Amino acid sequence: MSRKNQLYAWLLLLPALFFLVSFTHFPTLKTLWRSVSTLGAQDAPLTIDNYLFLLEDETLIQVLSNSFYYALVTVPVSIVVALAMALWVNSKMSGRSALRLAYFTPTILPMISVANIWLFFYSPEIGMFNAILDWFGHSGINWLGDPDYSLFSLMVMTIWKEAGFFMIFYLAALQAISPELYNAAAIEDSSAWNTFKRITLPLLMPTTLFVLVNAVLNAFKLVDHLFILTKGGPNNASNLLLYYIYENAFSFFDIGYAAVLTVILLLILVVLAIIQFTVLEKRIHYR
Repeated sequence: MSRKNQLYAWLLLLPALFFLVSFTHFPTLKTLWRSVSTLGAQDAPLTIDNYLFLLEDETLIQVLSNSFYYALVTVPVSIVVALAMALWVNSKMSGRSALRLAYFTPTILPMISVANIWLFFYSPEIGMFNAILDWFGHSGINWLGDPDYSLFSLMVMTIWKEAGFFMIFYLAALQAISPELYNAAAIEDSSAWNTFKRITLPLLMPTTLFVLVNAVLNAFKLVDHLFILTKGGPNNASNLLLYYIYENAFSFFDIGYAAVLTVILLLILVVLAIIQFTVLEKRIHYR
């Protein structure tokens, strides 16, 4: 490639590189700097006190436990539900276009709107869920105010919103599979389950990896719903890592410790990304 073409290529990449450096690399470096600064000030002497405080922060242990438990439940359940929905709406059935729209509708709703809708569902006195329980003679549950139910309530709402989004990717992947493969399976008198296990599922694995990456990222960046529904309560029972970072930065004004928590979040995502793109990716493509 000539120098003129190289220069032209770099000029085309320049706007994207500018935004990448400005909104990704520079904030990351600034966060690392603030995490070792006294009180988070840029001109303060370097210190590791912010990191040492991690060993004393009992709330962080609970927040990390909540975050991993939240991801461990919402990620696989959202993927399984999305795949089931995609298989259903991909079948030859009447009204499938309307059903696809119904499944996808939660995805296009703003996060704050979704939180307010579910806030109505979960309300102790007038909520829809307690009204249903009342039909069966149950006095009702304080879905968001009870430590035993608050995190579970967030999980249900997340699965409801994300499954429709992931369904679109599975639906596109299903429609890209050659019908000849299913015709061959029918000639061999393969059962529906065996066809799904031997043909459909393996060919969907690249899509599953893509969906898995997005689901994990979404699980660790939830903050909007918490702000509306529980604010991490009661007693940090539903507090997640990103919201805990927000609390330390903008409620407690502890910028230095918020930067440390952000570094922890980045390390978690890096480790998960390494696992996903080294261990899992080798298992999803035919060699």
